[in-house]
This record gives sequence, C-alpha cells and structure tokens, in this order.
Amino acid sequence: MSKDDDWETAAPASVRREQERDSRTGRSAAAARIAHQSSWVDQQVRLAMERGEFDNLPGQGKPIEDLGVEHDPDWWVKKLVERENIALLPPALAIRKDDAELDGRLDRINVESEARREVEEFNARVRKAIYTPPVGPSGPPVITQQRDVDAEVVAWRERRTARIEAQRAARAEREAAEAAARPQRGWRRFFGRS
Repeated sequence: MSKDDDWETAAPASVRREQERDSRTGRSAAAARIAHQSSWVDQQVRLAMERGEFDNLPGQGKPIEDLGVEHDPDWWVKKLVERENIALLPPALAIRKDDAELDGRLDRINVESEARREVEEFNARVRKAIYTPPVGPSGPPVITQQRDVDAEVVAWRERRTARIEAQRAARAEREAAEAAARPQRGWRRFFGRS
C-alpha cells in the first residue's frame, strides 16, 4: 500500500453529527427547530386570536371551578366520572341497580318482543355476574335472581293495559270537560242536548 492509498476514516458519530448540522447556519437542525418552535406557536396563537377563534369560549368571564379548594390528587378522575357519567359499581351492586330499574325500562317499551328481549338480556347479565370470577376487591356477593321471562312479559302487558286504559279515561274526561265548557247554541240549548 502506498502513501496515497491511505484513507482517512472518520468516526461514525462525527459523520452523523456533520449530517445533522444545517449547512447554512452550522447549527444542528434539531436545535434550530426547537429555537423556532416557540415563535411558531406564538404566531399560530396570535393568528387564531385575530380570526376570533378564542371569542365566546364556554366559561369566558367566569371564575375557574374549584380554584382555591384543597388539592385532590384524583381530581381529574372525579371530573371524568362526573363529565362522562361513568358508574363505577361492583358487579353485584350494578345488577341490583339494573334489577330495581328493570320495570321502568320495560314500561317504556311498546312491543312485546322487545320487552321479552330486555328481560332475557337482564338475565344474561345476572348469569355473567354470578359466574364471572371477581377481579380485584370483589365487593358484595351477587344475590339478585334471574327473572322469569314469561311472568315478566305478562306483568308488563298488564301494566301496559292499565296505563292505556288510564290514558283513555283521562282523555274522555278531558273531552267531556271541554264539551261542558263550550257554549251551547241554537235549539240544543233549550233541549239540553249537546
């Protein structure tokens, strides 16, 4: 090997460093981006303010909620639960709550097949709560029983019929009161016919 054949090799780290440098300024590209990022963000905020995107925001002019209250490390979880209406009940209590609300849910249904399906889904949730092993703190035991689908549908039908009859009676009473309040005209007034 001659003297001219000797190659000068650079360490890989120094080559990488040279590639990352901006050829115009001699600074690394990452440092330049970081330096300009804050001015870019400020410019974007200023432009948004000029367009009016910050006008009429909810809560404008109102005090910040819970400012000055003791610091609660779980404040964000509590706000999330409140905002998203999340129910964090153990399975046994959630099933008890479903059981208490089932008749009300059934009464809002107008079709028998849907009422039957709702009771069957409730029974499936009860079975799942009974046979699923607890994870973490188990909470109270599941004591809610499954409901007899046919008996629940019969009870739903009876409540629905009673509700319809009550609505018909109220409508007939209202119509009779409106008819009595109307002034009678002509010959009907004399003979008492309406």
